[in-house]
Amino acid sequence: MERPAGNPWRGEVTLVIDGAPQVMRLTLGALAELEAGLGEDSLVALIARFEEGRFSSRDLLSLILAGLRGGGWQGRAADLTTAEIEGGPMAAARAAAELLARAFAVPEAGGG
Repeated sequence: MERPAGNPWRGEVTLVIDGAPQVMRLTLGALAELEAGLGEDSLVALIARFEEGRFSSRDLLSLILAGLRGGGWQGRAADLTTAEIEGGPMAAARAAAELLARAFAVPEAGGG
């Protein structure tokens, strides 16, 4: 089953967690919380950390959690540690990368 991609114009990415599609979106507040939580002093440093592959599984979970909160999810961080993410860790990493990219890029006209 193909997962919906979320609305790219809003920076959304959908991740299926425990069988239910969840929309992720990085709001400014979520980004500020993520910067502080990961000990980065700027958005540029935060993005570089992920682009350069200098992130841990804890960092990945923090990014996903920030995106889920920005998308309106009401769960807790602890809920993610036992959740089943469709596609496993690689799908989670791809969704997180897409989430960062969409947060800082304008989608192309006609793109999906």
